[in-house]
Amino acid sequence: MAKNSKILAFLIPVMAILAGFAFHDYVYIPVRDEMRAIEEIKEAKMITLTKYIDTLARKPSLEKDIVFLRERRRAEEAKMVEGQTPSVAAANLQNLVKEIVVGKGGTIASERMEKPEELGRFKVVTVSIETIVPETKALTDMLLLMQSQSVSLFVREMDVRTRNMREPRDLTARFRVSALNMGK
Repeated sequence: MAKNSKILAFLIPVMAILAGFAFHDYVYIPVRDEMRAIEEIKEAKMITLTKYIDTLARKPSLEKDIVFLRERRRAEEAKMVEGQTPSVAAANLQNLVKEIVVGKGGTIASERMEKPEELGRFKVVTVSIETIVPETKALTDMLLLMQSQSVSLFVREMDVRTRNMREPRDLTARFRVSALNMGK
């Protein structure tokens, strides 16, 4: 029995050491890895939470910026000729120029809409109008009114001639007037 007890006395510490290795490999290491993963998730969630808190803290200033940009956009849209499509915008532009010409005593000889041009997100609508103007002052008043409109009008071309060389009172004027449109 003494021989068995010596072997047993030797095997018990060896078994304890093997049990320690098994505990380390199958229990301690997976638990440690799980704890590290939980800590990493916790850190990531804290970073995300900090970003959310910063965004919520900036919310009033972002709202002010949005309001400012909306007002600025409305102001810029007021400078453009209205119309859902370029053809509607060209018709509105044509009516605007006709009102200016007729308001200053001119008569419309001919008018036509040109094909709209692309300019980034915008469309450039152009109208050609030929008019008979009674005098030079009326022509300068027309140009001044075109320039001072709330809608930004651009006179691309202007050709002015006298109708009668012997009596140079009446003028024939051709305008190519353009304006921007947000159009689709």
